[in-house]
Amino acid sequence: MKTLYVELGDRRYPIYIGPGLLARPELLGSHIPGQQALVVSNTTVAPLYLEPVRAALGGRRHEVVILPDGEQYKTLDTLNEVFTALLSHRFDRNCTVIALGGGVIGDLAGFAAACYQRGVHFMQIPTTLLAQVDSSVGGKTAVNHPFGKNMIGAFYQPLCVLADTNTLATLPDRELSAGLAEVIKYGLIRDLPFLEWLEANLDALLARDAAALSEAIECSCRNKAEVVAADERETGERALLNLGHTFGHAIETGIGYGEWLHGEAVAVGMILAAELSARLGWLYREQVDRVRRLLERARLPLQPPPGLTPDDFLRLMAVDKKVKDGQLRLILLRELGRAVIASDAPPRLVKETLEQAL
Repeated sequence: MKTLYVELGDRRYPIYIGPGLLARPELLGSHIPGQQALVVSNTTVAPLYLEPVRAALGGRRHEVVILPDGEQYKTLDTLNEVFTALLSHRFDRNCTVIALGGGVIGDLAGFAAACYQRGVHFMQIPTTLLAQVDSSVGGKTAVNHPFGKNMIGAFYQPLCVLADTNTLATLPDRELSAGLAEVIKYGLIRDLPFLEWLEANLDALLARDAAALSEAIECSCRNKAEVVAADERETGERALLNLGHTFGHAIETGIGYGEWLHGEAVAVGMILAAELSARLGWLYREQVDRVRRLLERARLPLQPPPGLTPDDFLRLMAVDKKVKDGQLRLILLRELGRAVIASDAPPRLVKETLEQAL
């Protein structure tokens, strides 16, 4: 087992990474301060991993709420099911909400914990690669709205993150690839040696080599933990973690939540960001092709879905959390391994990039 920490002063918390962690009840139990717990999971994950979590809770009083599986259910209506469970079972302020699942479950459970009685304890047990390397770390919680993805939410940190890499054995290939998009992102924005390692080890990751997956998760979490510790509430550097996300969120919102996986949309978004960076003279064509090749090897889409126009993209991108004083800010690449916040990208070049891709 590897242990990393998100350094947030008195809210410092560990990230445990390794195989068989769900079979170690002391890891889970040691971070639950009270005697009440609500486990939030979904119809796919609960049959696989709920029982070890329940066993780890020991004699604590606990309940379970099982939600439908899919991004299309990351809504206020579904969130209300978690509140109903907490209220109907009379959970108090010392209860712990435990998220058992992927990014959707983590976001829903975390947002519910942030709101219930103005904040109760929260724990993340991510079961997808994307959740283990990204969404479970850093305290971003949210639900979607038809007008924009993740626009209703809160920053709310967990007590710990327990990433059992054995759960990846049941992950569909498409979900594995979607998670690799977020892994590749860390190399592109701030860690060129990691990007080079990914180029050399991508086949091992796709083959689910345990050592390679553990290394990729650890390196990704270390990068994210460093950024979050420096900028918890995304007032500056943390925005760099959104490489490809402004374009990607437009895809997800535009075609309907759940049609594409989040990592698939981010992959296309990163290609668009690289193409725009090249138009600004920051990347060479060979570097853009290098990004494209790596994402293609990871079995990710390389072009936006049909049906969206450049104007659709621009309209949807205008509803983005990085918009400031009406000005769209994009995360672009000054070079491979160094991302920047760009608030001055000429709209003409943005539209040309979209027109070429579409």
